[in-house]
Amino acid sequence: MAYARKSLVSLKDTPYYHCISRCVRRSWLWGLDEYAGKDHSHRKGWIQDRLRLLSGVFAIDLCAYAVMSNHYHVIVHIDRRRASAWSIEEVIARWSLLFRLPLLVDRLQQGLASDVEKESALAIVERWRARLYDVSWYMKCLNEHLARRANVEDQCTGRFWEGRFKSQALLDEAGLLTAMAYVDLNPVRAGVAATPEDSDFTSVFDRVKQFARPMDSVPSSQDDCLLPPLMPFSKEAASGQPSIPFSLPEYLALLDWTGRMIHAGKRGAIDKDLPQIVRRLNIDAEVWSASMKPHGNVFGRALGRLDRMRLHAETLGQCWIRGVQQAKRLYSYGIARVSMN
Repeated sequence: MAYARKSLVSLKDTPYYHCISRCVRRSWLWGLDEYAGKDHSHRKGWIQDRLRLLSGVFAIDLCAYAVMSNHYHVIVHIDRRRASAWSIEEVIARWSLLFRLPLLVDRLQQGLASDVEKESALAIVERWRARLYDVSWYMKCLNEHLARRANVEDQCTGRFWEGRFKSQALLDEAGLLTAMAYVDLNPVRAGVAATPEDSDFTSVFDRVKQFARPMDSVPSSQDDCLLPPLMPFSKEAASGQPSIPFSLPEYLALLDWTGRMIHAGKRGAIDKDLPQIVRRLNIDAEVWSASMKPHGNVFGRALGRLDRMRLHAETLGQCWIRGVQQAKRLYSYGIARVSMN
């Protein structure tokens, strides 16, 4: 059963969302299609290019992403306060990077609009402002562009994506951490990369390159300049800048530990080997390991500790929400330690 997007997105509960889009019929339209004898791997870079453009337009930060051969994941942070602070001129300038401006707004910019025209034009601009922190419009501007570009290259028409994108609310620090790790470990889990740092077309690949580079150095190649900007972790962010609420070194340590467990096929972990962040968030190591492997059950409509899941369901006017049982198993304690708002 499909749910209306308003039943999946609630900025009152969290600004963090995990979104997934998959190609129609699960075709290998982004990678090497051995059956058709075509290599579409170059298309993976299209997503990075588009994400970079959208980061300069929307009040939406990119926390993590992974581009696979027939689908992709993004984890985003919606910054409504930033969009609310934009001037009328900035909203128009940002919107014009993606869409042609209507004549009414052109007249407003030129100072030729009458009072009635000005009122109508300002109403249009305010609708644009709301769209510029709307995850549905963000995904629309991403997916529609990619579908059109692929269809032109294939000299065909028709549906490119399987359906509308899936979204998952990440309700607290534990939920955000779980989703980010799942996304960054996609190539390792699929067997196309041995380690997270070898997983190209993922955010962890980009972060490892940046982490290894000296702070005062410049990007080593033009390609580094074309990567989509990623939301910084708490210790790397400037004062007052939105950030992911844990540090990059402990996140990379968690990915390394989890990646080795996936390859070793271990069900659990010895306590002394647990990364510090797993201990601090009271995450069940055995359930975590199972969740990170193929077919891991982390794809409910929301992800977070039990109390946050129940509050989210209450906010949406629902008695139950998919993912509650996974929250009970994965997070040992039901108390959310960090608010995500």
